[in-house]
Amino acid sequence: MKILVPVKRVVDYNVKVRVKKDETDVELDNVKMSMNPFDEIAVEEALRLKEKGVASEIIAVSIGYARSTRNN
Repeated sequence: MKILVPVKRVVDYNVKVRVKKDETDVELDNVKMSMNPFDEIAVEEALRLKEKGVASEIIAVSIGYARSTRNN
């Protein structure tokens, strides 16, 4: 069995979120980003299933901008 785990890059949970001055969006310049903590749990569970022999392959996918692959 193959396991597909969707992951999303989000503002790090330790960072205080700031709204842009024009109040149209969240300020993301120079903000630390990380993987969604719930997605980390999903990846860990997929690894456990692979170690048990239930899964043969784990595929993590993130849909979005190229910067989604960065961890900063």
